[in-house]
Amino acid sequence: MWLRSFAVAALLQLSLAGLAHAAGPFGSVNVGNWIGGAFSNDETGAFSHCAATTPYANGVILVVSQNAAGTWSLAFASPNYRFNKGENAAIDVIFDGQEQARLFATAYQSNMLTAIMPANVVRTFQKASLMVATAGRAVLNFDLTSTGPVIAALANCVAKVKADGLNKAGDFTKSAAKPAAVADKQGATPASKPAKPKSGTGFVVSANGHIVTNHHVIDGCSDLKGNLTGEAAMVLRVVSSDANNDLALLQAPSTATFKEFGRIRDRSIRSGDSVVAIGFPFHGLLTSDFTVTTGIVSSLSGMRNDSRFLQISAPVQPGNSGGPLFDTTGQIVGVVTGKLDGLRVAVATGSIPENINFAIKTGALRDFLDNSVVPYQTAEPKGELKTTDIAGNARAYTMLISCNGTEQADAKR
Repeated sequence: MWLRSFAVAALLQLSLAGLAHAAGPFGSVNVGNWIGGAFSNDETGAFSHCAATTPYANGVILVVSQNAAGTWSLAFASPNYRFNKGENAAIDVIFDGQEQARLFATAYQSNMLTAIMPANVVRTFQKASLMVATAGRAVLNFDLTSTGPVIAALANCVAKVKADGLNKAGDFTKSAAKPAAVADKQGATPASKPAKPKSGTGFVVSANGHIVTNHHVIDGCSDLKGNLTGEAAMVLRVVSSDANNDLALLQAPSTATFKEFGRIRDRSIRSGDSVVAIGFPFHGLLTSDFTVTTGIVSSLSGMRNDSRFLQISAPVQPGNSGGPLFDTTGQIVGVVTGKLDGLRVAVATGSIPENINFAIKTGALRDFLDNSVVPYQTAEPKGELKTTDIAGNARAYTMLISCNGTEQADAKR
C-alpha cells in the first residue's frame, strides 16, 4: 500500500525543467494497474500534463506523461532514490529483447529521474510486453501490461482537456478503448495505412499439425497462411500466443497431414556448440526456398543476461523469425527470434556488430507447449548429421508463414 501511495505522490511531483509542481488529478485514467489523470501547473492553474503511474515489486514506480505541448516523458521514481537535483543519467532501455534506445534523464526531484521519450520510443513502449532498463550497474525489468491502452488514454486526456478545459475532465479511458498510434510529429493525426504483406517462418511440432512461430510474426495478422516449400498454402489459425516470450502456436487444418515434425532436444546445449538456422528471409526478394545458415552458440543468455535466449552466430535476416534452430544431430535447440540492430549499436558505440543474433531456448518453448497441451516429442542427441541432411529432414515440416499485416501508423509491430 505504501508503494501505491508513493506512486500517487509521484504523479503530483512530475515536472519538467522550468515547471512548478502539479496539482490534480482532474478526471481519471484507470487502465490495469495504471492510474492517473490531468494536472495543472501549481502556480498558474493552467493545464500542464496528463500522466499515469504504476508501481512495481522492485520498488520502482513508472510514470508516463504527455504535456500540453505534446511531449512524452517517462519517469522512474522510488522513495529510496537520493539524487541531487539537476543530476543527469543515461538509461538504456530494451523492449522485448529487440528494440533498444538510450534515454537521457534528469533528476528534477531527488526521488525521480525523468526522461523525454522520442516518438519512436513511445511507439515501441506502447506495443512492447517487457522493458529492461539499465542505468550504471542497476538492471530492472518492467512488465509493460496495458501500455497500449494507457498511452491512448493519456493522448485522449491531453486532447480533451485542451479542447474542453480541466473543469470538464472525466474518464479519459472511455473514449480511448483502442490504442492510438503515436505519430512521428507529436500532435499529428495518425494516418491509416493499407494492409501490407508480412512473413516469417514456423515449424511443425506434432503430428496433429501444431506449428510454432514467433508472436511478432503473427501479431496484427489477417489471412494467416502457411506452406511447405513447393506445396500449396493452407489457412492457419492462432491457438495461443505469448508476447512476453515472443512465441505463438498455430494450428493447421484437420485435413493436413504431417508425417514428419521437429523434435526438441532433451539435453542442454553448451556455448560453442554448432547450430543450424533454417528459415525464409526476405521472402519475395530472395529464393522462394528456405535458406540454411550455420554458426555456433556464442552465449547461453541474450541481451542484458536474459536467460530465456541463446546468442548465436548463425546469420539470420528478417523472415527468419520463428524458424527452427538445430543442433548437429538435427534436434531443435531454439526458435530464431531476431538480431541485434547493427545500425543503432554503430551509432551508439562507433562499431558495427557482426553475427549477434538470438533464439528462444527450448526451456521457454517447452513451457509454452506444455501450457497449450501440445503432444510434442523430445529426443536425445545421437550421431551428428551433415548440414545437408538436417536441411533435407527439415523440409518436411519447416513452413513459410505469411499474412496481411493490419497497421495504423506503425501501431503494430
